[in-house]
Amino acid sequence: MDANPTLDQLQVFLAVAETGSFSAAARRMNRAQSVVSYTIANLEAQLEMSLFERGGRQPKLTDEGRAMLADARRIVADLQLMRARAKSIKQGLEAELTMAISVMVPADAVVAELREFRARFPSVSLNLHVGELGMVMDMVSSGRADIGLGGAMLSKDDTLVAEKIGHSFMLPVAASDHPLAQIDRPLTLADVREEVQMVVTDASGLTNGRDFNVLSFKIWRVSDIATKHQLIKGGLGWGGLPASLVRHDLADGRLVALKLDAYQQGEYPLYAMHKASHPLGPAASWLVEAFKVRLSNCPNHKDFSDILGLDEPRPLRLAAE
Repeated sequence: MDANPTLDQLQVFLAVAETGSFSAAARRMNRAQSVVSYTIANLEAQLEMSLFERGGRQPKLTDEGRAMLADARRIVADLQLMRARAKSIKQGLEAELTMAISVMVPADAVVAELREFRARFPSVSLNLHVGELGMVMDMVSSGRADIGLGGAMLSKDDTLVAEKIGHSFMLPVAASDHPLAQIDRPLTLADVREEVQMVVTDASGLTNGRDFNVLSFKIWRVSDIATKHQLIKGGLGWGGLPASLVRHDLADGRLVALKLDAYQQGEYPLYAMHKASHPLGPAASWLVEAFKVRLSNCPNHKDFSDILGLDEPRPLRLAAE
């Protein structure tokens, strides 16, 4: 059976490659130079190739040595990560987290907090699921997600712990060249009844038989919010979309916010939820608090309208929800 290189051999190999000499590597590792030379010789014998050219004053990596260097760095890094994860688990830190997030949570906030999470908890693996309507609650209730960030509880569930962490809201919108966008007055139900409305179907099944803000007789049902967004931008219909998702489209004039009083207005809360039987660990607790701090500072409905000037007169009317 072929002998496998040891972690110590790989670390010595990296030290020589990085310092440029056996003597410098010996000083870095607080070892005798003869021990470093012997270790490299054994590694070369096991790999059956020369890693360094020794003809000059200083050893130089051979072509084979340069090829092996990348592998050595990866193996050592993986072993260090394994050690860090084992230490974290021993100290009570989660090895892995599964998180379900509603599309109503602003993408910018998700990216910012997960970037900080990665820096603070490099040993914790993360599984992320993003979806609509009942998906978040369904995944947490079934135990398939450790944390859920989403809208109001769709049904009473004493097995879940929910904490308000922020707010969000939907805006009824249409493409700038859509017939509804050409009407320069507040819209009535009669205006939208015969226009196609895009509606997301809840794959979780928790909202079967319940439609939210469905006002048109003509309905196109789609599986996800991203498809709905693209179809509305393409002028195929109108519908409600998260304000955080469409703010750039509104600012650039690709979409128009519709003044439609029949469309239920107002903010609704965002919650962090987890199963009561599974208390949050250190990494999960940090994530919930981080999102709470960021989302509590999100603009409210009026601030959002003021930022984009949705109440100002425009050639194509833009109005707040």
